[in-house]
Amino acid sequence: MSRLYPRLAFAALLASALAAASVVHAANRVVTIHNKTDVLMTEFYASNVDTDDWEEDILGEDVLRPGQSFDVDIDDGTGACRFDFKGVFDDGDEVVKKNVNVCKVGSFSFTSGK
Repeated sequence: MSRLYPRLAFAALLASALAAASVVHAANRVVTIHNKTDVLMTEFYASNVDTDDWEEDILGEDVLRPGQSFDVDIDDGTGACRFDFKGVFDDGDEVVKKNVNVCKVGSFSFTSGK
């Protein structure tokens, strides 16, 4: 019976490691985007840091008025946590924030200083 205990302990350790790996892969990537400026946001992009393309405009036909916010699940299916954000505003300004960890932040604000 003494040979069985190390095998059971190893099996339990392996199972817990696999469970932890699946939790990391299933990280919450929902981020609340806030428009804390006094200008209408007309476009919002979130692209994996490993791509040179901004992908599609997440707002689509919608806009984000000053003081408004919205929740977005920033999950491109790769398991990545780091994304670049870009907000495009009605006054022509484009604001880019690089390397946002969407697995750790719950919200992101565009502010008056953009």
